[in-house]
Amino acid sequence: MKGPRTAARILVDQLLLQGVDRVFCVPGESFLAVLDALHDCPQIELVTCRHEGGAAMMAEAYGKLTGRPGVVFCSRGPGATNASSGLHVAFQDSTPMILFIGQNPRDVMTREGFQEIDYRCTFGTQAKAVLQLEDAARTAEFVTRAFQLAMSGRPGPVVIPLPEDVLTEIAECADGRPAARFANEPSPKAVSAVRALLTEARRPVVMLGGSGWTGEAVAAFRRFAEDSGLPVTASFRRQDLLDNDSSSYIGELGLGPNPRLVQMVAEADLILVIGARLGEIGTNGYTIMDIPCPRQRLIHVYPGPDEIGHVYRPELGIVSDPASFALALAAGGAVRGDWDDWRKAARADFEAWTAPRTSPGAIQMCEIMAWLDESLPEDTIYTNGAGNFTVWLHRFHRYRRFGTQVAPICGSMGYGIPAALAAKFARPEASVICIAGDGDFQMTCTELATAAAHGLKIRILILNNGMLGTIRMHQERHYPARVSGTDLARGNPDFTALARSYGAHAERVERTTDFAAAFARADTHDGPAVIEIMIDPEALTPGASLSQIRQAALQTLPG
Repeated sequence: MKGPRTAARILVDQLLLQGVDRVFCVPGESFLAVLDALHDCPQIELVTCRHEGGAAMMAEAYGKLTGRPGVVFCSRGPGATNASSGLHVAFQDSTPMILFIGQNPRDVMTREGFQEIDYRCTFGTQAKAVLQLEDAARTAEFVTRAFQLAMSGRPGPVVIPLPEDVLTEIAECADGRPAARFANEPSPKAVSAVRALLTEARRPVVMLGGSGWTGEAVAAFRRFAEDSGLPVTASFRRQDLLDNDSSSYIGELGLGPNPRLVQMVAEADLILVIGARLGEIGTNGYTIMDIPCPRQRLIHVYPGPDEIGHVYRPELGIVSDPASFALALAAGGAVRGDWDDWRKAARADFEAWTAPRTSPGAIQMCEIMAWLDESLPEDTIYTNGAGNFTVWLHRFHRYRRFGTQVAPICGSMGYGIPAALAAKFARPEASVICIAGDGDFQMTCTELATAAAHGLKIRILILNNGMLGTIRMHQERHYPARVSGTDLARGNPDFTALARSYGAHAERVERTTDFAAAFARADTHDGPAVIEIMIDPEALTPGASLSQIRQAALQTLPG
């Protein structure tokens, strides 16, 4: 028990105790007491962001990379609702995160005071819990509970509203204890059952996904999969869970997946899912298996028991974090089965799907991605937001190391830049590349100021085609030649001038042959750098141009 402290001081002491070394925020008057307490705590770096959405996404990405809850502070009302974009990412991506919100004083609550929101109602479905602090003496209890809850079972975000008057109250309370990730290990009987089912299979497929993996578990599972000759697919934006050059890796079940991969999983006689939630994207719109009982034998390994059987009823469900299960399964050595030709065919399909394509225009993104793969270290971290531009990264880049893909499973635009900052904070020795579209970039481009203020050497590649590419693609498919709302070219800024105004190095590239030299110049800059790559609007997807998509849709119209 320490002496009397303000609730704000108790809170900051708990952050220290939990091992927090960095918090992200947009300052607000509703939590000035916390900012003051942080002033006396040099062990925690305070990162001042330019928008609450960017701050929350940074905290989420920091949690992804470190495995510990990312921490973000924001003010009430508009500040909190701005931050909800990052909260949504943390929830759908199963990332541990704590969102502290400066709240109205208690004497105005329920009167619709200035910027008042009932966060229990507003964020109750976007977080694992909303714990409003209303007693200074319980500060340590609430913070300790939040950190433990964020890391337990299926990881996720916890929200703590902090009434302004509570933060300045004096109280005596004992500090908590550091939260720990309690291993949720499978029983030996469950592991034996999995091994037995695998040996009975003729067309098995393993799907890896989710959070809670470790480098040790990823390495162990790779050895097991390769020694067993098993085909392994990654769920959406979890491609770094198996070296993409591994003979067992057969591709990603994400947006716009390889049709041959989808067909293979549909034809499998056994699917072993480790860590993935089996949501809409990873199941190709819930079509890859029958609901509720798949025709394939399904083994679902997941850390949260409520998710097992939520949509698909497995033959065998195992409550375990993916790392513990992977280590336990690998410890028994390889399993043997008559599926080598099955795996080889799937690997060949992957190689064909990811072979370079020629696209319209002077910029060939396949060549640029190949240059990046050949020129940058294997531990380079790639971040991105959402849009058609991501296909050049996800389809044609080979992820070689665990922890090098930081991307939103929830498909949030604007995620790439905040995630790049978080990646450089978390792993300053690593190269960090953000791939962004012109629409995606403008969602959070103000965080260039944050990158410049901290001297973060991140490299942002803007793929500029003058449109919201994904929406335009769907627009042309459903309403061909009727462009409405998706054109950005007439309002886009001069991205290089904008980036330079933030103190970043910036160049524009209009030909593939100019990219390598531009990147080399950018990489000498000791701070953020932006390379604007001018993409031909026709290069909408690797498989079909804008005109081809439009023409195909026009042919289906009546008359």
